[in-house]
Amino acid sequence: MSAKPSNRPSKYQVFLLWSNDTVSQCRDVRKFFKEFNKKTAKPEFGVTFEIIDHCFDTDDKGHPGAIPAEDLLVKSKDTLALTIGLCTDDETSLNPYTEEKAQKQLDLVLESAQHNKFHQAIWFVLTTPDVTADQRQEVAGEINDLLRLPEGLKPDEVCLFGESEKFADVLAENLTKLLSANDRPWIEDESAAVHAIEAARRQKMEKLISMGIDPWGQRFDNQQAIGDVRALESEITSETTTANGKEQTVYHGPKVRVAGRIVLSRPTGKLIFINLVDRTGTIQLFLGQAQVGERNWEVAQCLDLGDIIGVDGELKKTKTGELTIFVEELHFLTKTLEAPPEKHKGLTDPELRQRMRYLDLAYGEGVLERFVNRTKIVRSIRDTLCEEGYFEIEGPTLHTIAGGAAARPFETFHNALGMPLVMRIALELHLKRLLVGGMERVFELGRVYRNEGISPRHNPEFTMLECYQAFGNYETMMDLTEKVIINALDAIGSPYKVPFGEKEIDFTPPFQRRAYRDLLAEHAGIDPASETEVIACAKKLKLETEGKHPDVLRNEIFEEMVEDKLVGPIFVIDYPASICPLTKRKTDQPEIAERFELFIQGMELANAYTELNDPDLQEQLFRTQLEGMSEEDSMARMDTDFVRALRNGMPPAGGLGIGIDRLVMLLTNSATIREIILFPLLRHEAT
Repeated sequence: MSAKPSNRPSKYQVFLLWSNDTVSQCRDVRKFFKEFNKKTAKPEFGVTFEIIDHCFDTDDKGHPGAIPAEDLLVKSKDTLALTIGLCTDDETSLNPYTEEKAQKQLDLVLESAQHNKFHQAIWFVLTTPDVTADQRQEVAGEINDLLRLPEGLKPDEVCLFGESEKFADVLAENLTKLLSANDRPWIEDESAAVHAIEAARRQKMEKLISMGIDPWGQRFDNQQAIGDVRALESEITSETTTANGKEQTVYHGPKVRVAGRIVLSRPTGKLIFINLVDRTGTIQLFLGQAQVGERNWEVAQCLDLGDIIGVDGELKKTKTGELTIFVEELHFLTKTLEAPPEKHKGLTDPELRQRMRYLDLAYGEGVLERFVNRTKIVRSIRDTLCEEGYFEIEGPTLHTIAGGAAARPFETFHNALGMPLVMRIALELHLKRLLVGGMERVFELGRVYRNEGISPRHNPEFTMLECYQAFGNYETMMDLTEKVIINALDAIGSPYKVPFGEKEIDFTPPFQRRAYRDLLAEHAGIDPASETEVIACAKKLKLETEGKHPDVLRNEIFEEMVEDKLVGPIFVIDYPASICPLTKRKTDQPEIAERFELFIQGMELANAYTELNDPDLQEQLFRTQLEGMSEEDSMARMDTDFVRALRNGMPPAGGLGIGIDRLVMLLTNSATIREIILFPLLRHEAT
């Protein structure tokens, strides 16, 4: 898609300064802009770039050469975009303006550069063979002082290149990035810059193809994890020698082979330093033209940030002690056509990070580690339950009745059977059927779906653990809950005191246990047994009281005044029986259900019962709808097949449900549930 602005110039000028010893490079600049105008600038930005060149050397008679006409320089006053300098690192090459006329031309350029805030200056400096790689950085730092130029034309960037390097490639890489930056005035929208960057990357891809290299890679066996390679540091040996009165340390190390993504690249002439990352860590690569050979070096000129490569080399250290793989063979594995997020800005928009999770994982700090920890937590839960003698099963996700929880389901329709169905909102009722069948300890880690609101603690699709143990009760489940959480912390190598935002959670067992009624009295300041006080408190909180069962009001007051104050971990035990239709009552207090909820930082994490196994009472409770409780908030939904299962004898049991996403939030210090779900449900992307 072409960019066609209505109120900006269609042509910008580039002032090219060059010396007699950079004639060849001057031709490369002209060729670059001819191609760039044709393939990128005109079709993508709607502009072209015009070169005004100036040879600042003098001939044998002392006359300056190739001085541009003043009218060209005056014309560029408002549209001078770039100054490109070409010279050598010879100091005499950097002081060209001795002739009065040449100085006058330079003054016109300086005036335009100062007038145009978007103007930039880049100097390409040819280094002589006796300048070593280690000296190049020092030379680059001195160029600003060596160039006898007024401040407005001092280089924003200095790029050094050697005689053996292909200048056209160096030029293309630097200028494409410079001219395609989002803040350039000829970039009307971000998409144009993106197209230009992609075009440059595709050029490199085509070059790889022309070299007979598959830009999408092939099988690459026997690579080592970067974390394992870093652990080999102790195998590196060093030898110190003295030459010309100076000590020099030479390192020797094991041969290694790694693969990963390029996240940082620092080319310095005949050397390239690369940071390579895989799922286990990051390591520096050293690519030297002399060390890898001409073909590998040519491949290296096609590398971009985000590309995936493999290398063979020797693990050693640099002079500064940095653990580094000195590359001997380079393997190209995958070309990346889109530029990665900027290093310092990254992906900062939360929705964009969730929508483009692949980039968030690849470049976001700590993101991959967080999701790896999630897998470790889930594996730990499975291991804990299996060690306790539980069997894992896979229950159906399509149900005829939305049972086992109080939630609005997602509805669907089975065409072949001609029947309406719902996505499951809980795992409970099918697992309890298995208790009847003799699977005395059973669990499922599965996805459940609730067609309700989205918040930092709620996602319509989430992962739930439910487990049931025959001959246990809710106290059995409290002990199991503690074991599951503690083992999960051990699995990710975490201490029992973990940060959560600006707070700290102490998971050291045993967790506190408090009665629902006591907490209501403490935080609401009422006697929970007094209906008068309950109604008065509800009205004070502006809750609707007309036609509501007292236990419904008690629970609404609890949610308003108690839950946020539960720092935890705390087991809230013994709930009003009337709001727990699937729970066994206390023998001596039938108005109390043997139920607990685990709260941490005001968030409900787990819910457990001593399971009701009386089929007659279960049927009665399924048919009972409490006054003031909406159908969506009630678990009173008749499931005749489940009642029939109970009539065949379900042993007394304890049952537990844990929200895995919330558990991972707490154990990984994640502020929202979307940060620990790989692909949370999002609105349609704006187009």
